Amino acid sequence: MTDMIYKTLGRTGLQVSIVGFGASPLGAEFGSIDPAEGARAVHYAIERGINYFDVAPYYGRTLAETRLGEALVGYRDKVILATKVARYDLDMETGFDFSAKRVTESVNESLTRLKTDYVDVIQIHDIEFGHIEQVINETIPALLRLKEQGKVRFVGITAYPLYVLKTVAEATDIDTILTYCRYNLMDTTMDDILTPLARAKSIGLINGSPLHMRVLTEKGAPDWHPAPRNVVEMGLKIAAYCRVRGVDIADLAMQFVLQHLDVATTLVGMSKVRHVDMNVKSVGVAPDPELLAEVLAMIEPVANVIWKSGRPENDDPGAVEPRS
Repeated sequence: MTDMIYKTLGRTGLQVSIVGFGASPLGAEFGSIDPAEGARAVHYAIERGINYFDVAPYYGRTLAETRLGEALVGYRDKVILATKVARYDLDMETGFDFSAKRVTESVNESLTRLKTDYVDVIQIHDIEFGHIEQVINETIPALLRLKEQGKVRFVGITAYPLYVLKTVAEATDIDTILTYCRYNLMDTTMDDILTPLARAKSIGLINGSPLHMRVLTEKGAPDWHPAPRNVVEMGLKIAAYCRVRGVDIADLAMQFVLQHLDVATTLVGMSKVRHVDMNVKSVGVAPDPELLAEVLAMIEPVANVIWKSGRPENDDPGAVEPRS
């Protein structure tokens, strides 16, 4: 078995596994699952050294938190637990609430579902869908009050656009930043905008969607993927190229992201024991430099293509309309 590697999550002092357990699949976000297998995956992940678990009330509309909480009974002291506030439903207009009252209630509800007295990291979910002034002046202060009460240990933010994360991080003293689809074989723009700031302020940097929301898999992107068609098609092309070379594109993609020096943990969605094995096997394995160079050269024409997400004023420059 590959030994897990641990890194310090910014100034929190938390030692986190470089592969983190993304618990959204436990809420059937990507299709129905066997709950018993999901619980086995949680326990097996802990056995394999994964100690960072990330969930949210939005995932499965509270189902993921409920299932994770049940699976962690008797294991809470072995994990670093992160959840979120502010996003609760599918509707883009009514599914968000960044008010101090709601996020305070939300943390208490999450503690009940997760069967714990505290969470290690509380994160504001997808801040690009909110008014940034409210996030800075109301949401974060409310969470800091919960920190004083001992219900949360550290406070973070999450989003897809990078500049909105940078703006909030510069204006506040948040502990962690989670972004997704912004550092992987297809898109490395996180390093241009966010990584230097996180390094300068000792903010824990968390990378999500290392497979670019399934673009970098043998099956290819799901129909709902927001990336333009040429990005999705390139994913299939490089998967086929790697296959001929005897390599699974997902393995190359994981090996690539896990080499990042500044990222403390990379989140991967898991709901089966075999998912754990698939992700852990890349720990400590450097990608084949020749194959990596060839794949990156193939990707170059569609590299760093980004899409719009959230309120228009929070989009990154150059973002395109998401594919419907």
